[in-house]
Amino acid sequence: MHVHEYASREQLAEALARGVAAVLAGGVAERGSATLAVSGGSTPALFLAQLSQTDIAWENVTVTLVDERLVPPDHPRSNLGMVKRTLMQDKAAAATLIPLVEEETGSAEAAAELAERRLAGIGQFDALILGMGTDGHTASFFPGGDQLSEALDVASEAGVVTMAASGAGERRLTLTLKPILDAHFLALHIEGEEKKAVLEQALGDGPVEAMPIRAVLRGAGERLNLFWAP
Repeated sequence: MHVHEYASREQLAEALARGVAAVLAGGVAERGSATLAVSGGSTPALFLAQLSQTDIAWENVTVTLVDERLVPPDHPRSNLGMVKRTLMQDKAAAATLIPLVEEETGSAEAAAELAERRLAGIGQFDALILGMGTDGHTASFFPGGDQLSEALDVASEAGVVTMAASGAGERRLTLTLKPILDAHFLALHIEGEEKKAVLEQALGDGPVEAMPIRAVLRGAGERLNLFWAP
């Protein structure tokens, strides 16, 4: 993979924002539109805020999420809420935001079907940014996840599946591995020495099920861009 290390998290956020903005601008120039999938949690907040200030044709950009908890949008743990507060501001407010979870649907399976319909027609993502937990999960590919095998099956036609796991808290929706690996620009954004050590462990031998980030590391290979700061 391509490794990009920075002395500070602020420098990382600025560099990643510049890189993603360039990819999106290229998509708009080539096809008239571009798509971006981002991850939740606290790590990407600074990067997303930086990206919101970049001067590109945001009105031609569609943004969605890599994964989401099955909670209302105003819930403090909603990834959608975090993206609205950080990315969908300033210049990026002109972009179209497609949620994975927006309203009550009655069941997790119904929510996944609705998310699939919302994302229909997007095709290959221009840029997709992943995070990673200290348990080796990425997206909502959790060790012990009840639909981990389906999520990691690149032959599956499903683009979104539900996921429940003991370490995940709420049940979630997640993009499956295939659309993640198909992204034109694929980045893994992690920060801190602890996560760097987890990544080094994941790069070693061992089952994917124990550290699902291995599915991305092994599937993307040299196409993966690692962004890290202490």
